[in-house]
Amino acid sequence: MNTPQPKIREYRYERKFRVEDLDDAQVRMLVKRHPSIFYSPFPPRYINNLYLDTPDMDNYHANVSGVDERQKARIRWYGGLHGEIGKPVLEFKVKDSLVGAKYSYPFPAFSFDRTFTQKGFQKLIANAALPDAVRWRLRGMSVVLCNRYYRWYYLTKDGKYRLTVDKEMRYFHIKQAGNHFRHQFLDPKAIVVELKYDPVLDPYADKISGFFPFIITRNSKYITGIEQVYH
Repeated sequence: MNTPQPKIREYRYERKFRVEDLDDAQVRMLVKRHPSIFYSPFPPRYINNLYLDTPDMDNYHANVSGVDERQKARIRWYGGLHGEIGKPVLEFKVKDSLVGAKYSYPFPAFSFDRTFTQKGFQKLIANAALPDAVRWRLRGMSVVLCNRYYRWYYLTKDGKYRLTVDKEMRYFHIKQAGNHFRHQFLDPKAIVVELKYDPVLDPYADKISGFFPFIITRNSKYITGIEQVYH
């Protein structure tokens, strides 16, 4: 079995803004009026994630406390939430202070519906074509949260700054078995805007973000979801 090499997204800055006093149409209009000329490189789409964590929720606690080096592990796919998931991707998001990187690996297809169980998911991991180090990293982890949202993509004309706009953040509690996806939380008013760019561009990023009437916030969909569906 050939072990795939990870797809690596190098470290970059991510400035996040949680917007509650404007709707998505108003936010997107501000993006279109930006003097840096943002355009849409491809159509908007739904994003689905299954977040993995240890029994002690180590990733959650590390992200809540804001330690310099922290990670999130998730399975991501696009489009429909339920049914046969044909091309999921395993991702590790690694943060070092204010910059983050991402390591991605192909993951086996699976069914995400009422038949989904943690035991079956562990078998997927065991049989996946993953490096031993990654398999060891996932050892003892299970799926603790599902989230889904709708995202628009924007890029400056010079290609240096990427911006995304998310709405309809929805979170689902995931059990060992018998998942009916009824225990969920919808964040109805919030719009999340993220500005992303290479570290060398940070001295100039204020000129991009300063155009928007938004305040930079710490916003983690994973933390929000855990605190809403478990507490």
